[in-house]
Amino acid sequence: MPDRLDPPLGPGDHVQGPADAPLELVMYGDFQCPFCTAAQPILTRVRQRLDGRLRFGFRHFPLRERHPDAERAAQASEAAAAQDAFWPMHDALYGLRGRLGLEDILGAARDIGLDADRVRADLDAGTYAERVRRDVESALATGVGGTPTFFVGGVRHEGAFDVQSLMAALEGG
Repeated sequence: MPDRLDPPLGPGDHVQGPADAPLELVMYGDFQCPFCTAAQPILTRVRQRLDGRLRFGFRHFPLRERHPDAERAAQASEAAAAQDAFWPMHDALYGLRGRLGLEDILGAARDIGLDADRVRADLDAGTYAERVRRDVESALATGVGGTPTFFVGGVRHEGAFDVQSLMAALEGG
């Protein structure tokens, strides 16, 4: 069914919040997408308001045709995950506001304390290309066509993604 999250969040996903949280929000994002970047402070506010009650997941959907550096950034976030720093790298990459050249990405990795040489080696080897591709395939199978795309409780959120709209969708109001 194309409007449902498939597969559901699982152990291979990047998730913040309690596993047994009653509310779930998943974002398919692209680190070079200006709309995804604009969504970050909104998501921060939603996550703060629902602290302890929300499980937030992030999946990759780099729009390669429009955002030529998005794939590299997605793989870099996975290289950071291998150094136990997915979320700090996620935030650092969005903080670059679309400037995602190799040196920008490696600088972000260094800034958050990662081994930037290891990140570079992982990027050069394509170590995490398959991991990113898996997210893209799940997005396509679910009917995702752009970013950001949100799923609330496993169902595609069709409305606006401002704080009030997301809160209403998450809290059933």
